[in-house]
Amino acid sequence: MSKMRDKEAESVAAAKPEIDPANMTPRQIVAELDRYIVGQSAAKKAVAIALRNRWRRKKLDPSIREEVAPKNILMIGPTGVGKTEIARRLASLSGAPFVKVEATRYTEVGYHGRDVESMIRDLVKQSLNLAQTKAREDVKAKASEAAEERLLDILLPVPEAFCSTTVSDKGPGSAADQHDKTRAKLRKKLRDGLLDDKDVEFEVSSSSEVAGVFAPSMGEEMGAELQEVLTRMSPKRTKRRKMNLAEARKIIESEEAEKLIDPDAVGRMAIESAENFGIVFIDEIDKVAGSGKGNGPDVSREGVQRDMLPIVEGASVSTRWGLVKTDHILFIAAGAFHMSKPSDLLPELQGRFPIRVELQDLTEDDFRRILTAPKNALTKQYGALLGTEGVKLEFTEEGLASLARIAATANARSQNIGARRLHTVMEKLLEEVSFEASDLVDKNIKITAKMVEERLKPILDDEDLAKYIL
Repeated sequence: MSKMRDKEAESVAAAKPEIDPANMTPRQIVAELDRYIVGQSAAKKAVAIALRNRWRRKKLDPSIREEVAPKNILMIGPTGVGKTEIARRLASLSGAPFVKVEATRYTEVGYHGRDVESMIRDLVKQSLNLAQTKAREDVKAKASEAAEERLLDILLPVPEAFCSTTVSDKGPGSAADQHDKTRAKLRKKLRDGLLDDKDVEFEVSSSSEVAGVFAPSMGEEMGAELQEVLTRMSPKRTKRRKMNLAEARKIIESEEAEKLIDPDAVGRMAIESAENFGIVFIDEIDKVAGSGKGNGPDVSREGVQRDMLPIVEGASVSTRWGLVKTDHILFIAAGAFHMSKPSDLLPELQGRFPIRVELQDLTEDDFRRILTAPKNALTKQYGALLGTEGVKLEFTEEGLASLARIAATANARSQNIGARRLHTVMEKLLEEVSFEASDLVDKNIKITAKMVEERLKPILDDEDLAKYIL
């Protein structure tokens, strides 16, 4: 019974204590990040304080609230040490509109890349998605009731004769009374999930597809706006669909929810949320650092910074949902700064990132912890993947230490790519096991130091070969 299963799932979910992301303390935020990211305590503390300050600002008196601007963060560190992972996990923790962009995607006034203002439009789109999800949850009960009535009308259509039936014709034993009783029985079966496998045919709204033809050949934002305008202008069409009742219920509930949602109110909510709680993570900002006196695409690097400056300082960006003020959006930038320095950024832009945190190179001990400590550790991932074919992986302490040592050595001898080196090392180590997993007789595989040395050390010792394989 689907209804019973839903109730059981709800009771299980209710039994689990949950922390509201909006109310998490800095210590709780760091603890949550520790479940996925090894080390980098300074960066974790910085983003944790920044998130908590959003909550603190919300509690302030309106007279001073507008004066409190977010303290933007610049994370500095080599690739693969956790900058992007911190941002990715921050997105799931914040419960707020969040977008991650690469600075290299933008060029001055969008000459051969994206316009810098599009990062704010992306943020509003994300905020709109969150607002729509919340709005659907708010009307879920009413939408479910309306969908139930539509399904009952499909299963048991009301005879036309009943439309003109007088009150006296609806007494006990009348045709109308029998119809109501049958409908009540169907309603109970519907709620109990007894009709989920029954096929039903119904009409579903179908938006015009003409607008989609124009979007790819135009600018991204202009194409999207034109598509939306043409969709609104096109007449509403419907088409008949046939499917089982369980699937039909989802589609009908979605349609009913859309009828109950006020799009203007959702748009206002989305803009307000983006303005007050939005977070923009700008990766690879070091790639646009420099004087911009070179040739080719590099000439626009300083232009990108100049276009980015007013956005970070605080400006009003026009979107198709309305003007969005960026004064209280939190910006987190990150870069390896191998070929440049933070001081190569425009002085005005440097000043808009007052909090600087340096992420440290990963040590051999860090690699060892990364292999097992995080919730999504590589050893757990490979164990789960191969477990689908009955293979049981067991990593000994010596084997893990050997893996960490080889990864650290490979990083030291060639380009340091941080924790990403572990992916390459693990894939090479388990290549044969992964290939032969389905045919193995002995499904118990123990990863020892001897096995790691036999598979990987010859490649590591051959420096020319290691450059291509590890």
